[in-house]
Amino acid sequence: MIYLDYAATHPMTSAALDAYVRAAALPGNPASVHAAGQAARELLEDGRARMAAALRVDPRTLTVNSGGTEGDNHVVLGRAQAWEEAHGRPGHLVTTPTEHSAVLAPARTLAARGWALTFLTPDAHGRYSPAELEAALRPDTALVSIHHANNEIGTVQDTAALAAVAAARGVPYHTDAVQAPGVLPLDLAGWGVTYATFSAHKWGGPRGVGLLYVRRGTELPPVTFGGGQEGGLRPGTGNTAGVYAAGVALTEAEAGRGATFDHLSDLRARFLAAVADLPGLRVNHTPEGSPKVVSLTLPGTDGEALLMNLDLLGVSASAGSACAAGTMQPSHVLTALGLSEADARSSLRLSFGAATTPDEVDRAAAALRQAAEWSRL
Repeated sequence: MIYLDYAATHPMTSAALDAYVRAAALPGNPASVHAAGQAARELLEDGRARMAAALRVDPRTLTVNSGGTEGDNHVVLGRAQAWEEAHGRPGHLVTTPTEHSAVLAPARTLAARGWALTFLTPDAHGRYSPAELEAALRPDTALVSIHHANNEIGTVQDTAALAAVAAARGVPYHTDAVQAPGVLPLDLAGWGVTYATFSAHKWGGPRGVGLLYVRRGTELPPVTFGGGQEGGLRPGTGNTAGVYAAGVALTEAEAGRGATFDHLSDLRARFLAAVADLPGLRVNHTPEGSPKVVSLTLPGTDGEALLMNLDLLGVSASAGSACAAGTMQPSHVLTALGLSEADARSSLRLSFGAATTPDEVDRAAAALRQAAEWSRL
């Protein structure tokens, strides 16, 4: 099996798996005051400290949660709650049509409650203009939420420029940065973002562990309630093994980020060269985007059959976001870029990791040729 779905989930690294097993053997609840509990607490905080060091932020700015979806929901709904409590009425949210569903779904929930939504217009590659953002801001804008690197087409935003526009108007700025660690440079402080969300299974850590970055001096109310863990921002028994393993994995991923970027860039160029003459091939990603992602449209093919045939040929790929798998709907990201529903349904995403080899890329390219032939409508 050739695994080319790293944008959906990066397999746990050996170091992370070993760390997880060691930590999972501890019996204590990290909130307990006895020795076993404090041993668990020490490992949980070690994991948080490792992630803070890798991201170059204060550990106190990182709230541990279950992943990017929870973090995105928390920021959108939490900021809305804070606005409504302060002003007694719905406000205004600025976002984009190419966001992950974890931002779009709570945004639409707010719209049903009377909130005003503004969706910025992407260029042909899914980039957003600071000038358009400036024009979209209103006195009642409570939040701007724009991803850093798109999970389907790999487009990287100028987050620092966009966040600066929001900051100049006193508007909090959130970025879903789930796809960045271990591949793209990260500078939360330099970007000037108010909130950022991350998910450990994108960098080789365990599933079910994520981070919510909240810049110091910024308030965000909780949206779940319980025992007061994580400073009351996200209550629940701490996932000692998951957090510790996530910290080990992120340290490893960030240490190798430069080499990984170069490796992925070489793999992407190699793959594209091998399939460049496929009939009607459209490349949806931009060369300036994340080298982790390849997004292709093969007009006249059945996208579902294409993925099934690739799987039969031993290649794991996807149509787009794993969170939308099984919906039978065309990618909202690709349709936002102007593709027809038919072409969006004839598209696929392949994504590489540090462990992907040139030989795997060559075999995947040959498999795509065969799968495309089998999948013609």
